[in-house]
Amino acid sequence: MEETLKQFEYVVGQCRDLFKSKLHDYGAAWRILRPSSVTDQIFIKVNRIRSIETKGVNLVGEGAKSEFIGIVNYGVMGLIQLELGYADTDDLTEADALKLYDKHVNTVLELLKIKNHDYDEAWRNMRISSYTDLILMKIHRTKQIEALEGETLVSEGIDANYMDMINYAIFGLIKLEYGE
Repeated sequence: MEETLKQFEYVVGQCRDLFKSKLHDYGAAWRILRPSSVTDQIFIKVNRIRSIETKGVNLVGEGAKSEFIGIVNYGVMGLIQLELGYADTDDLTEADALKLYDKHVNTVLELLKIKNHDYDEAWRNMRISSYTDLILMKIHRTKQIEALEGETLVSEGIDANYMDMINYAIFGLIKLEYGE
């Protein structure tokens, strides 16, 4: 588990660095996105990964790694939007956005620790393509929960689905960085 925590911190550091750079360039313009739009952004990213995996061809140039980073960052944005609600303007300073980012990443890390304990790091024996499919499934579940306006009978909420998507994307990044 110690190795996983180090690898988690490393790949999340890459995600956070990009998030911070984009905050510098664009501010928190993403604050105008409703959670359903964040869900669609994650869908675009994971659908592209699946397309690259299926076709074996990448014409845009950026590969799965950049898309997994995007899934992590949009997932965190989604958690922030669920917490704060969406805004009509860019209403967060860079420092406040990064505090919220770190808060939600720490929550995701705690979830990873709990699940890794119970599942014995089974994710290490999975294929990256399975993470892609699981994220797509979580997207479809999230869209259904959004269509139900959060009124589920037995299911976890949108936040739990975002956290799972983030963790699957982190697993993909760890495997891409450190190998199978």
